[in-house]
Amino acid sequence: MTVEERISEAEKALAPMFEEIDAVALFNQEKVLSAFREERIAPRHFVPTTGYGYGDEGRESLGKVYARTFGAERAIVSPALLSGTHALTVALFGMLRPGDRVLCVSGTPYDTLRGVVWGKGNGSLADFGISFEMIPLNEKGKIDLPAVQAALASDSFQMVYLQRSRGYELRDSFTIDEIGAVCSAVRESGFTGCIFVDNCYGEFVERLEPTQVGADLIVGSLIKNPGGGLAPTGGYIAGKACYVEQCENRLTAPSVGGEVGSYAYGYLLYYQGFFLAPHVVAQALKGALLIGKCMAGLGYRNYPSIDRLPPDITRAVRFDTEKQLTDFIQSVQDVSPVDSFVKLEAWDMPGYDCKVIMAAGTFNSGASIELSADAPIREPYVAYFQGGLTYEHCKLAVREILKKLL
Repeated sequence: MTVEERISEAEKALAPMFEEIDAVALFNQEKVLSAFREERIAPRHFVPTTGYGYGDEGRESLGKVYARTFGAERAIVSPALLSGTHALTVALFGMLRPGDRVLCVSGTPYDTLRGVVWGKGNGSLADFGISFEMIPLNEKGKIDLPAVQAALASDSFQMVYLQRSRGYELRDSFTIDEIGAVCSAVRESGFTGCIFVDNCYGEFVERLEPTQVGADLIVGSLIKNPGGGLAPTGGYIAGKACYVEQCENRLTAPSVGGEVGSYAYGYLLYYQGFFLAPHVVAQALKGALLIGKCMAGLGYRNYPSIDRLPPDITRAVRFDTEKQLTDFIQSVQDVSPVDSFVKLEAWDMPGYDCKVIMAAGTFNSGASIELSADAPIREPYVAYFQGGLTYEHCKLAVREILKKLL
C-alpha cells in the first residue's frame, strides 16, 4: 500500500469523527462570535497603550470576551503572562497563603510545575509553607474519586487541583465529563474551597469548558489553543470574580490589581487569534487523529485510543528506541514552514529533569498550537505530537513522515 493510499484509507475511517469535530467547532465559533458582539468589540479595542494602562479598553474587553466564552465571571488575558507555567504560578500564588494545603487529584503535575510547588530555596510554594499533596491515578489512569472524597473528608484543604492534559505522563487527558464528575464529587464531600483546573491544550476541544461544569478557576497559555496561532505570547486566568481578583493582585500589585497593564504593540492579534481559535483547534484535532490512525496502521502504539474523539490536541506515540523517537521528532521539524533545515539536538530545557528534544518550526517560538512535537529523552520513549494551523499542513506532514518511516 502506498503512502497516499494509507492516508486516504485513514481519512475514510476517520470521517465520522471529523464530522463531529466540525460540529464542535461550529458550536464554539458561535460562542466566540456571540461574546464579541455582546461586548461590542470595535477597532478602538485593538490600539496600543503605554504607561500604567489606566482605562485600557482593549485589555479590559479582551478579558470580558474570554469570560463570556468560557462561562466565567471574570478573566485576565495578558501578554505579561509569559507561558502556561507562569500563568499557573501567578494563579497559585495569588490564591494561596502560608499554611494552605492543595490536593492534586490528577497525579504528578507537569514537569515545569514541580519546581514551583516542591522546589527548595527557589521561592516555591513549599518555601512559603504551602503544602501540595497528590492522589495517584487509579490502575486505569483515571482520577480515583473514592480516594479524593476520603481525603477531603478526613483533612482540610483550601484548593483542589486538576491537570487536564497528560503532560509527559502516558495516560489519557481528561474529558469535560470526567472533570465535571470530579467537581461534583468534590462538592459532595463538603469542600467549599477553590477547584482549580490547568486547562492547557483543552480549550475548544469540546463544547464546554471546565468553568461550565463546576471548576472555579481555569488557566491556560495563549500560544496554545486560545491564541489561534496568532497571539505572540501570553496567558489567561478565568473563573469566579473573587478568585480572579486575587490573581490580578499577584500579577500586578495588591494596591492596583486589574486596573493597570498596558501593551505597546496593540491587541489585534489577541482578539483575532481568539476568534479563529475554534477553527484552528479543529484543524489540529483532525491532524492528530490522522497521524494517530496512520501510525497505528504501521504498528506504533499511540494514545488516546483512535476510536474516539481526543480530549485535547496532543497525541502520544510510543517508540522502542531513543533513535526511533528522535528520528520521528526530526521528521516533524523537517516538514515545518520555519527552520525546516535545522538538525535537532536534545538539550537541558529549564524546568525539566532530563534532556528534551523539540520540533518547533513555528512562527511564534514554542507555539504548540502550531504543528510541533517534543519528547523527554527517557524511557518509555514517547513523542508528544500536537498542533497544526491547517489540516492541509498536517496532512502534508503525515505524508512526509510516513515516507521516512517506510
